[in-house]
Formats: sequence, C-alpha cells, structure tokens
Amino acid sequence: MRIGLSDRLPDVLRAALVAVVVSIAIFQLFGFLGLRINTSPSLPVGLYVVTTDGSANLVEFCPAEPFAALSLTRGYRDAGSCRDGGAPLLKPIVAKAGDMVELSGRGISVNGLLLRNTAPLSKDTKGRPLERWHFGRYAVTPGTFWVASSYHSRSFDSRYFGPVYTTAIRHRLKALLTL
Repeated sequence: MRIGLSDRLPDVLRAALVAVVVSIAIFQLFGFLGLRINTSPSLPVGLYVVTTDGSANLVEFCPAEPFAALSLTRGYRDAGSCRDGGAPLLKPIVAKAGDMVELSGRGISVNGLLLRNTAPLSKDTKGRPLERWHFGRYAVTPGTFWVASSYHSRSFDSRYFGPVYTTAIRHRLKALLTL
C-alpha cells in the first residue's frame, strides 16, 4: 500500500500545531520568569533578565507616538505587548536627569563624551527617510532619560525620538547570557 502526501498531511499539521503550542508555552514561561530574548542588532544577541536593581542601565519600554506607529509600520519592531501592538524596545540608558546631551551630525554626546555609532542616519535600510531629533544641547530633566545603542549604528533610539519619560519603563534588565 502506498501512502501519498495527502495521507501524511494530518501528521504534518499535527506536528506544526504542536510546535506552535510549544513555542507559545516557552515564550509565556520566559515572560513569567522575567527572561527576555534579544535578537535585534541594538544589543548583543542573548538572554536578558528582569531586575529590581534601579541602577540597571538596560530598560524595556514602549515608545511614545508618533514614533511607536512609525517603528511598527516600518518593521523596526515586531508584534508584541505594547498598547500599539508592537514589542517593547530594549535599550541602554545613556543619559539621565542631570546629564547634558548634545545631538549633532557626529552623534550623541553625553557630558562632552561622544558615543560611538550614534550619528543619526538620513535613511533606513530600505532607503526611506529618517527624521532625526532636533540637533542641539539638552539638559536631561527629572523624569526623563535618553537611550542609544553604541553597539550598532542603525539602532532606532533617542537620536530619532529624543528623551523618553521614565514612566514608559516597563522593566529594567541585565544581561544573563549573550553571544
């Protein structure tokens, strides 16, 4: 007796369904345990853990509008748990209240020190125009902070959306295992 593809199709669908259910369960378990997997180029690929350490400089936050919609529409963020349906951003804090930030064509300087890989780009990877935050010097006010990735020059961060309100912080994180 010969078994064709149509006879095996239910097994393939069953295996696919099991794989989807297992993936969702693992994702939910990671969330419950406070673990985050980062695959974006803004930080090293790896596993990060939620911490109560208020000095941890990595934060998970949902960007404000209109930057949230822009980042979601352009595919800078995946689907996720933010109110706009996008995934939160995971970024290092580079400046907090009391710091002086300068944004120029060279990049973001904090208290006079230029951060590498932070020069604002005029176009994204698909050639679409990127609007940068206004060049100038900014005293970081209480209740705000600036984020930037010196790890990758194409990070979508404060060079494009400026300061972030501390109330946007969902979690602080620490690297657990990175590549």
